[in-house]
Amino acid sequence: MTLKTKLTAVAAVAMAAHFTATPLAAQEMTLKLGHLANEENPWHLASVKFGEELSALTDGRIVVEVYPNESLGKEIDLINGMQLGTVDMTITGESLQNWAPMAALLAVPYAYKSIEHMDEVASGEIGDQIEAQIVEKAQIRPIAYFARGPRDLTSNRPITTPDELDGLKLRVPNVPLFVDVWAALGAQPTPMAFSEVFTSLQNGTIDAQENPLALIRSASFYEVQSHVNLTDHVRSWIYLTIAETTWAKLSEEDQAAVMEAAARAQAYERGLFNDSLAADRAFLEEKGMTFVEVDGAAFAAKAKDAVLANVNDEIRPIVEGLFAE
Repeated sequence: MTLKTKLTAVAAVAMAAHFTATPLAAQEMTLKLGHLANEENPWHLASVKFGEELSALTDGRIVVEVYPNESLGKEIDLINGMQLGTVDMTITGESLQNWAPMAALLAVPYAYKSIEHMDEVASGEIGDQIEAQIVEKAQIRPIAYFARGPRDLTSNRPITTPDELDGLKLRVPNVPLFVDVWAALGAQPTPMAFSEVFTSLQNGTIDAQENPLALIRSASFYEVQSHVNLTDHVRSWIYLTIAETTWAKLSEEDQAAVMEAAARAQAYERGLFNDSLAADRAFLEEKGMTFVEVDGAAFAAKAKDAVLANVNDEIRPIVEGLFAE
């Protein structure tokens, strides 16, 4: 380091101390937060809220730059970047099971009977175990969680029990767990790229599909499907995370500020989430879709064996316990 560089560094430290009256460990920092959602998504709005709250709590010393639409990279790339120290934060969920097997619990069909049940698990002992394993195995620290809209079944007739699925040609993502569960329920699951679903529904190649209300709305499935059957077969959450290397650079005071800002962002996101569910349902009903209540207990009971056959030995006892609640 040259003398000029040293003097510049000393001056910068002195200036930071003069204006913030804080120790060296708490000098100005910029956190890069990349995610896959668009600018209208509650996850993005909550990420911006997190940045605003953290800036306020640290008197502007820590700034969060939010990069939506995968503009900083795809989900797995961001996770790898966090492990390498080139990315600070992202929003991620069951993809972390590649490192931490317990992360699969974030999206197990019929494991959570209601959003209240999901909250109880995510914020309780099981959630603590999942988060601890993610920190240990993936070197990424969950600091808040956001809800995801439950997946529901759309069709051109009402479906209230598994028996009424008989022979239904149903598009599912290419996920073995989803294929096996829907086959066990009595449907004919057909893995297919999402981009092909609308046309396949239109021309009768498939009869039905399953997705959260927001995606049913944005993909205009109301033009080719008449019913939303409230199966709520997958309830799940996703984490706001920070790289463990970035976390370690923060003073205890700033770590506390990060957690407080994250708690505020989580509460803010939940309000947006609830509003969006109501708005999406109202929109779809306005477009002529009929919402159908289903026998959720019957669906869960029939899906149980297929779910347990598709989860690994580490989490199977936990899933069995969740089904038993």
